[in-house]
Amino acid sequence: MKDTTIRRPIEWIYSADTDVGTVRTENEDAILAKPEIGFWVVADGMGGHEAGSVASHMIIESLADMQKPAFMNDYVSEIEKRINDVNHRLLEYSEIMLDGRLVGSTFIVFAIYDQIGICMWMGDSRLYLYRANELTQLSVDHSQVAELLQSGAITEKEAECHPDANIITRAVGTSNEIFIDIDIFNVQLGDVFLLCSDGLYAALDKNQIENNLQGKEPDEIIKGLFGSALKNGAPDNISAIAIKGIREYSQKNIPDDMAVTNG
Repeated sequence: MKDTTIRRPIEWIYSADTDVGTVRTENEDAILAKPEIGFWVVADGMGGHEAGSVASHMIIESLADMQKPAFMNDYVSEIEKRINDVNHRLLEYSEIMLDGRLVGSTFIVFAIYDQIGICMWMGDSRLYLYRANELTQLSVDHSQVAELLQSGAITEKEAECHPDANIITRAVGTSNEIFIDIDIFNVQLGDVFLLCSDGLYAALDKNQIENNLQGKEPDEIIKGLFGSALKNGAPDNISAIAIKGIREYSQKNIPDDMAVTNG
């Protein structure tokens, strides 16, 4: 008797939106979705009027023509190369156009490579995973508050209302040398991933985020999150992308060459 194991592809569906919020007059966030290669980005610019928007859109434009490479390591290397190029261009832009004034952007990239998820980021834009009714933050904020929390200097409760909550320690465009964090993990059928700028999660508590992810499709998730954030005042720009693994192909839909037989 043979035990036949089937590789079951997952179909990933998504929904995305960005909004200026209820206080600011310009949206300095930018988002990118390339579902055909399993690639999504949220960038949150900083630097005030126009400057932040330039920075976030420069990141998005740099990654817009990304293609899925033959090897996963090449994916990581290409993203790092492009972000480093943006960093140099932003430093030049600051000197030439802004007399050295700060211009930069956080970013978070989420890519799916077969059954592997890749997260790359700088700053405090986040990637969450909702799996088995549990919400987990996969990225770690590059911020003063996050560092204080990790060191044990403050509690999670104190972190929620800390006066330095908006001070980040890493961003593209702020120094000659940049350090991009990377996390690699398995993805599963039914997983829900949420990329977002700090404007979204700052306007919601963990329970509100979790409740908007539970048992919902991406369109419902985004509509619910934005509705709740705007209702709560949303003083910053808000951006989010929700991605869900929804379909497991049945035996009859899988070609013979995709079946792995263990004798």
